[in-house]
Amino acid sequence: MRHDLAIRGGLIATATESFQADIGIRDGRIVTIAEDITDADDVIDAKARIVMPGGIEAHCHIAQESGMGVMTSDDYESGSISAAFGGNSCFVPFAAQKTGQSLADTIRTYDERAVPKSVLDWSYHLILTDPTPAVLEELPDVFARGITSFKVFMTYATRVSDAQFLDILSVAGRHGGLTMVHAENHDMLDWMGRRLVEGGNLAPRYHAPSRPALAEEEAINRAVSLARLAQAPLFIVHVSTPGGAEIVAKARANGGQVWAETCPQYLFLTREDLDKPGMEGAKFICSPPLRDTGTQAELWRHVQAGTLSLVSSDHAPYRYDDTGKFNAGRDINFRQIANGMPGIEMRLPLLFSEGVVKGRISLHDFVALSSTNAARIYGMLPTKGTLAIGADADIAIWDPNETRIAGEMHDAMDYNPFAGMEITGWPKTVLGRGKRIVENGELLAKPGAGQFVKRAPIDLTGKGGQPVVELNPIHNFNAKL
Repeated sequence: MRHDLAIRGGLIATATESFQADIGIRDGRIVTIAEDITDADDVIDAKARIVMPGGIEAHCHIAQESGMGVMTSDDYESGSISAAFGGNSCFVPFAAQKTGQSLADTIRTYDERAVPKSVLDWSYHLILTDPTPAVLEELPDVFARGITSFKVFMTYATRVSDAQFLDILSVAGRHGGLTMVHAENHDMLDWMGRRLVEGGNLAPRYHAPSRPALAEEEAINRAVSLARLAQAPLFIVHVSTPGGAEIVAKARANGGQVWAETCPQYLFLTREDLDKPGMEGAKFICSPPLRDTGTQAELWRHVQAGTLSLVSSDHAPYRYDDTGKFNAGRDINFRQIANGMPGIEMRLPLLFSEGVVKGRISLHDFVALSSTNAARIYGMLPTKGTLAIGADADIAIWDPNETRIAGEMHDAMDYNPFAGMEITGWPKTVLGRGKRIVENGELLAKPGAGQFVKRAPIDLTGKGGQPVVELNPIHNFNAKL
């Protein structure tokens, strides 16, 4: 049978190897990898370019209300388009439960937002804000549908108590779910924030000292301990401190079922960006906050060592106007400014330019950090995240030599926090299930072209977990737990 499409002459790169070959696609899947494919109805010339799995953006906030009640500027149309121009072929935004809302209704709400608009294949991470017994009983059905990960907070009004966290972890662990956590100690943050404001320290720059590194480190240590007691897998989102990364590294080295990520803002921006004239620093308010250059170097070391499995954008787009950052007004302190910044389109170009081009990571590391690890952790391999026979033809074709100055992106934002940076290496063509989504600066896919991705439970092979003596029947008088 003839191929629908052949990608010819490129350097194929996966998380483990690279080689010159052609890729043949039929019915949306990769069916041939060979030296020379000549029978395709359509051909993409990939000479002098790198052919790799499309990126999987696994941490982004799309068409989602914040805890302050502010809707993100990007819906599933603009958000997925921006992600595609950044080299992504799939993304996993959050579906946030409201207080009193069932999980079934939460998913229904986000289906209505995603199905008619996304140009990319997508799935969801749930956000649990009201984990009542009835809601926890719903979780196994949610996992069976293929939504096998969800997030909880250790800060904000939607935070869970340690007791609730243990109950959630226990249910998830029994049914193959992965619990994600925003780990910062709420009371430490509140105490610092109140003291700063009461002392007249109101400007955006004070957001950084209001959320000390110690608050993240304490919460990560507590989250890892709770997950160990519950014997459940755990994913720490947006690690921003060396101390937090060290806790993750130690747990992983001891067999813990722990994974973690960092984000471009912690690798490429610093707290100095908050200290801009007037309210300009509001553009750089995110949580955890931006740190310093020493932290950047340590986080790169943990990326290189494998402590941090992903570099995700944490795209949380709030415009620099009264609909976004200043939803609470203009005469406000740093605690009242909408929290988050955009980055879904910049994630992979930044990581390629500053990582691969500058020799911090290999091309194979880039593929792992951008796609393959997310597919593995979030239950999408072997359909997504790799170039292999039978996989979806989700493919990004990169020009490794093109240099641009970062500027306006394709999201619904009015600023780019990385604007002005010189970036070498840009995606030129992105395919989703064998269809062109973007090519040479042009959007070709239509809203609604994406499909929901049903995900499997996390694969815990090789991660047996850390034992807890008191859970062993030999040491607890045969108690049933």
